Amino acid sequence: MTISDSKLISGEATHYLAEKIAESYGQDLTPVEVMRFSDGEFEPVIQESVRGSFLFCIQSTFAPSDNLMELLLLLDAAKRASAGYIVAVLPYFGLARQDRKDKPRVAIGAKLVANLLVAAGAQRVMTMDLHAPQIQGFFDIPVDHLDASAIFAPYVKSLELEDLMFASPDVGSTKRARSYALQFNADLVICDKFRTKHNEIESMRLIGNVEGKNVILVDDLIDTGGTLCTAANLIMESGAKSVRALITHPVLSGKAYERIEKSALQELVVCDTIPLKQQSEKIKVLSVAPLFAKAIRNAHEYRSINSLFIQKK
Repeated sequence: MTISDSKLISGEATHYLAEKIAESYGQDLTPVEVMRFSDGEFEPVIQESVRGSFLFCIQSTFAPSDNLMELLLLLDAAKRASAGYIVAVLPYFGLARQDRKDKPRVAIGAKLVANLLVAAGAQRVMTMDLHAPQIQGFFDIPVDHLDASAIFAPYVKSLELEDLMFASPDVGSTKRARSYALQFNADLVICDKFRTKHNEIESMRLIGNVEGKNVILVDDLIDTGGTLCTAANLIMESGAKSVRALITHPVLSGKAYERIEKSALQELVVCDTIPLKQQSEKIKVLSVAPLFAKAIRNAHEYRSINSLFIQKK
């Protein structure tokens, strides 16, 4: 196949991002029309032939679940239209927090989504900063796992901060935060939290010394903002000069925006894998479009995806 054989389509929820990816890629999106029934049922229709093409279907699967269903329908439509090779591009992979059976009688949602994507027709998956990297093992097809450090690291360098330190807002994000600390030859601290139930923190303590440091918190997603804002406040109370956060996926539900505004965070830097529900002077958005466009091009030309990322020590 040649580069002209590629096609890019998008679901409605991620059309804002797919347009930027297509522009960076240098190719228009193949149009998709969504037919809607009065009861809420919908039917996406690809408006051009995709027969034999290398097709990239772009859609983040954040709530509501219609976004996931639309992606599955698009994949099935592409398969039935005889697309040559189908790649599901999920800038944000929803249900990734359901990656294990940590209590009786619960589903493993991330595995179910993996099964559905393959059943619908995906022959490859491209995503970014999975909540649990081991989700890649739920697939028996190739997974390209993009790393947001390729976007965040240049931004951090542009700040030219002295006394730089990275922090993990919880123990689960330690590996991610440590990778940034290694890149910048900086120290690392960890915020250890204890939960009694989902989205509620009972207590938090800081492991490490942040006095006189410019601290940057690192995590893959922010939902209600409770953990991140508690960690930021604790860091400033412990003597830090400033505190920022690099968070890939801005889920931002509930009172998240209110918490961010009232928190000690100087800045929250996120990616556009999920659209913001409202604007905030504290929130800065960096686009993943150029990185995904390069990854799509490399995938189509059978070149390395890993070469796009900053190499970690």
